Amino acid sequence: MATYPVTPDGRYFIVKGRLWRCANPALTPQRRAELVSELMNARRAVKHAKTQADGSALQAARRAVNAAKIALGERGEVWWDDGAADFNRFLVKNTPYAQWYGQAGAAGTAKA
Repeated sequence: MATYPVTPDGRYFIVKGRLWRCANPALTPQRRAELVSELMNARRAVKHAKTQADGSALQAARRAVNAAKIALGERGEVWWDDGAADFNRFLVKNTPYAQWYGQAGAAGTAKA
C-alpha cells in the first residue's frame, strides 16, 4: 500500500499536491472496516454498471460510494469540532498547510 504525507493535525493526506480528507479517527476499527468494505463494494458496483452501460445502476452505485465516504468522514460535515475550515481537495499550496508541506520533513510523514 502506498504511503502519503499526512498533515500534522491528521485531517488530510496529500496526493500529487492535493489535500484529501482522512477518515474520522473516532470510528472504531471494526466500524471503519465495515465502511471500507461498503465503499469497495460500491466502487465495484460502479465499475460493473459502467461495463454494462446501465445508467440507473451507475447512479445508484455512485450514491452508495458517496454514502460510504460520508459515513467514513471523508466527505460531508467535517469530523473535527474546533471550527477550522475544510480544505478537502484543495491544492496544498493554497491552504494554511503550504508552509508545512514545503518543509523538508513533510514528505516523510506517512499515512499507514
